[in-house]
Amino acid sequence: MRLVVPGCVSDARGVPGLRAVVLAAAMALYLTMGASVFQAIEGPLERDLEEQVERLKLDFLRDHPCLTDADLETLLDEVIRASNRGVSASRNVSGGPNWSFGQSLFFSSTVVTTIGYGHVTPLSKPGKLFCMAYALLGIPLTLVLLSALVERLLLPATALLRTLNATLGHLYRPFTIRLVHLMIIVLILVVFFLVVPASIFAALEPDWDFLDSLYYCFISLTTIGLGDYIPGDSPGQPYRPLYKVATTFYLIIGLTFLMLTLTVFYDIPQLNLSTVFSSVKLDEDPEKMRLSGSGVMGPGYGIGGLVMRDDYNHHDQRRSVVHIRPHLDDSPSPEDTTPVHARDMRVH
Repeated sequence: MRLVVPGCVSDARGVPGLRAVVLAAAMALYLTMGASVFQAIEGPLERDLEEQVERLKLDFLRDHPCLTDADLETLLDEVIRASNRGVSASRNVSGGPNWSFGQSLFFSSTVVTTIGYGHVTPLSKPGKLFCMAYALLGIPLTLVLLSALVERLLLPATALLRTLNATLGHLYRPFTIRLVHLMIIVLILVVFFLVVPASIFAALEPDWDFLDSLYYCFISLTTIGLGDYIPGDSPGQPYRPLYKVATTFYLIIGLTFLMLTLTVFYDIPQLNLSTVFSSVKLDEDPEKMRLSGSGVMGPGYGIGGLVMRDDYNHHDQRRSVVHIRPHLDDSPSPEDTTPVHARDMRVH
C-alpha cells in the first residue's frame, strides 16, 4: 500500500539536505546565544579577578624589593604548569598524593565514563600510552555495562507504567499517563541523584555550598566534567581514598539512572524531537513510517515502547506489552496504543 497525496510530489530526496541545513542553523544559533550569555555573565568577573591578581603581584613586589618581576613571573609559570597537571604547590603534603589507589580508581572511572575532569592527568609517556589503550577498551565496556543495567531497571519502570495504566487508564489519555510516568522517573532522578548527593557533598566539602554541590552533580552525571569542583581534594580531608571510591560508585549508578530517564523520555513519540525533523517520503509504507518514530533497541525491550519480553515462541510470536487504555474521548485504535515492534506482524 502506498500513500498518495494529491498535489504533492512523492519524491522527497531534497528533504534530507534541507533538514541538515535547518539543524545546523539551529545549532549555530544556540551556540551563539550561549556564547553571548556566558560572555555577559562571566566577562566582568574575569576582569575583576585579573585586576585583583595584578594588585596582589604589585603589593608582593613592593613588600619584597629584592625579588624582580621576571623572577616572580617565572615562579608563577612553574606553579601554574604544575597545577594544570594535578600537582598543587599549596599545602600539597596535607592534601595527599594524587596517585593513591583511591585517587587512581577515581581517575579510571572518569576515563571510562568519559567525564574526564582533567584535574589529574598522566605525567609520564608510558602513563599516557596506557591511558589511551585503557580508554579504548574501557569506554565500550562501560557502555555495555550501563546498557545492561538500564535493561534491568526497565523491568520495574515498566511495572510502574502498568500500575499507572491500571489505575488511571479509565480517566486519562495514554499520552497523559506516559507523562506522569516520565515525571515520576525524573523526580526520582532529581531527588536521589542530584538533591540528596548535593546535600551530602555540601556537608563533606568545606568550601562548597549547596549550589556548588548541585552544580558538581549535574556536570558530572551529564559527563560534561569541567573539573572546577572535585570531591575529596580539600587539604586534610579524612578517609580520602574511601571518599573517592564512594564517589566512583555514585557516578556509575547515577549515569545508569540518567540513561534510564532518557530511555523513558525517548519512548514518548510526542516528545521526540527527531520525529519533527525526520525526512519521510510521502509514498513510504505507513507501517514503516510508524516504526521510524519508535526506536527499537533490540529484542526484549525497546526505547520506543518499553516492551518487556515475557513470552515469545516461533509459533504464535506473541509478546507481553504495556497496553495503555485510552481516554473515553480519545478512543484511539489498538494500533495507536500498542508499540509497533510488539505487534503481531504475520500475514494472514
